[in-house]
Formats: sequence, C-alpha cells, structure tokens
Amino acid sequence: MFDNGWFQGSLLDAGTPEAVGPLGDSVERVPLTDGAWLDLRRGWISGADELFTRLMESVPWRAERRMMYERVVDVPRLLCFYGDDEQLPDPLLTEARTALNRHYAPELGEPFTTAGLCLYRDGRDSVAWHGDTIGRGSTHDTMVAIISLGTPRTLALRPRGGGAPALRYEVGHGDLLVMGGSCQRTWEHAVPKSARPLGPRISVQFRPRGVR
Repeated sequence: MFDNGWFQGSLLDAGTPEAVGPLGDSVERVPLTDGAWLDLRRGWISGADELFTRLMESVPWRAERRMMYERVVDVPRLLCFYGDDEQLPDPLLTEARTALNRHYAPELGEPFTTAGLCLYRDGRDSVAWHGDTIGRGSTHDTMVAIISLGTPRTLALRPRGGGAPALRYEVGHGDLLVMGGSCQRTWEHAVPKSARPLGPRISVQFRPRGVR
C-alpha cells in the first residue's frame, strides 16, 4: 500500500521515552484576523516516532474516491476516522486527548470527542485549501487540534478570500498545532504537494462532536 523507506526518525527523538508533554505556558498562541488564532507546541509528544510506527502498522488505512470538478478522483492520502464512542488505536492518543481536554475544555466549552487520521505517504499526497466547515464549524467558533507524526510537512494557512500572504508551519515528530476561534470559517488551511522526496507523515485531528 505504501513504502516507508524514506522515513527518517528525529535524532532528538531517538531513545526518548514516549510521553505526552505539558501544555500551559509551553503553548505559543498566534493571533490571526477576524477572531481566529493558532496555538503551536513543538515536540509535544516525546518518543513520537515509536507512536508513528505503531499507527502505520495498526490503523486500518483506507483509500477514498470523491467527486471533484465533475469527476470522481482518488483522495491523495489514506484515511481513518474514529467517532465519538470508538476506541482510539493507541493508548498514547487517548492520553493525548485527555490532556487536550484538560487544557482546552474551559475555553472550548466542550471536549474533543472524535479523531480523524490521515496518512500522507510521500510528497505527492496532499490536502487542498479548505476549512472544517461540515457541521457546526460553518457557523460557530470551534477548535481542531492536530498532532503531526513522522516526516515534517508544511501546514499552510491563509485568510479566506485572500488579502494576506499564507502562513507556513513545518510540523512533524510530535508537534501540536491547534486552530481555534473563527479559524475554520475565516481562514483556510492546506498541506501542499512537494516535489522533494519526502517520507510519510501521519496527521491526527481531534475535533468536538459535530465538527468535521
């Protein structure tokens, strides 16, 4: 299905025990426009390369096809979704979700309940510009918390409708990036294709109930 031969683990991660790190003051908040904001916590999951390897092997990845531009095309990444009552595929992800809820629930007003996993097999896999506006994200402020595992990839953000240059963040090896406030309605995000030979990356997206 895919070849992980290009994957290079982080030298900083080698031999590091797996653990979910603290949040609190270690989180950097970046105010955006129109009530949107972004939180970034580098290296939140230590020993993240071990988690990446387990998820590569244990998650039932599937390919999808979708209608786009009046024709059915392959989705350029592999997917797996865990709903409100489904057990997550690794105990460390359950621990991570618990820590996220402890930190963000007072501001969010509800817990993260679902987890969407995406596997970007190489630089040809991508996701186009979009906001998570299926469900309540189209009308209400919300949060999407993303843990990036494996090879770092660019996550780009830009204001919906243009008017400002895109922001670009290289995330991988256990980094946490949280989009909050009006971000899903007023900004768009993407993982662009890359012509460089890149190894695989897994994105774990935690969302509240009713947000996709």
